[in-house]
Amino acid sequence: MKGFFNKNKWRFLTAVLVVLLIIAFIPTPYYLYQPGSAEPLSPIVTVENGKKDEKGKLFLTTVLSTRASNLYILASGFVTPHTQIQKKEDVQGDYTDEEYSRLLTHMMSSSQQNAIAAGLKEAGEKVEIIRKGVFVQSVMKDSNAKKILQLGDVVTAADGHKLPSPIELVTYLKENKKAGDTVQITYQHEGKIKTAPIKLIQLDKTRAGLGIGFDDEFTLKTPKKVDIDAKDIGGPSAGLMFSLEILNQVVPEDLTKGYKIAGTGTIDVNGNVGQIGGIEDKIVAAHNEGAEIFLCPADTLKGDSNTKEVIKAAKEDGYDIKIVPVKNIKEAADFLRKLPPKK
Repeated sequence: MKGFFNKNKWRFLTAVLVVLLIIAFIPTPYYLYQPGSAEPLSPIVTVENGKKDEKGKLFLTTVLSTRASNLYILASGFVTPHTQIQKKEDVQGDYTDEEYSRLLTHMMSSSQQNAIAAGLKEAGEKVEIIRKGVFVQSVMKDSNAKKILQLGDVVTAADGHKLPSPIELVTYLKENKKAGDTVQITYQHEGKIKTAPIKLIQLDKTRAGLGIGFDDEFTLKTPKKVDIDAKDIGGPSAGLMFSLEILNQVVPEDLTKGYKIAGTGTIDVNGNVGQIGGIEDKIVAAHNEGAEIFLCPADTLKGDSNTKEVIKAAKEDGYDIKIVPVKNIKEAADFLRKLPPKK
């Protein structure tokens, strides 16, 4: 009888263990965000006939994003320092995993194009921007384009009028259409040219539109070929540091002056620096690499917070690193030019 109860006890415990294991490996709707790495830019960026004899180094900084695919990974986030836990919907919105990956790829590609334009122009080189259309980033739930346009499509014309940029599309619709009107949209989908009628919706009190989120789709004509091998780094936040590496390879002086200089920030074709996410993790990555200077986006608009966040994070962790907020590539370059050479 005793053996019978012992046998059932072990069966019960085994069953409980199996259930717990099954539960533990159920996927969770969360992401973990942690400090990533600081990657030297000289091996990543190569400008035609550019120099790579700098005494210091420029670094981009990354954030490590991990899908909490089970409860074990999620639980680790509660005990690992410098970890933020975010809901999947707050990270991806309505995007599927495939769409979100495609969006990050586009953002990185666009960031590289912007950086090439900004870096070469700051070096005094002539850069021609060839706009090719309106990249579709998202489609609103109540948009009549929902079953027509997809993320990654490129709108090139409306009613037969070529519209190579978002501002031209917005202007055409504002001046010629109202909510309820139908517009014949020409667009590229997976390399094929298509057309479709789309009825406009009311966006706000004064504007009607397609109900899409968009970005520029463009190519560059440059005097020097620039290769950027970002590998699996996604998103737009390396733009500022890409542009500075390009500039440093083109100008005769060494902007690094022997220092380890890390940083982050988006950049547009005119060299303006924009806010990014996860800056508190990027200062950790810079510190771990031994960076002495950290370039970050300046807080210029209402709601901007990168400068405040990074200064607070560095102070709380006791990091001995000079934080330099910049509004554009010129401010960053001017700061580096004025640096005394490291002894």
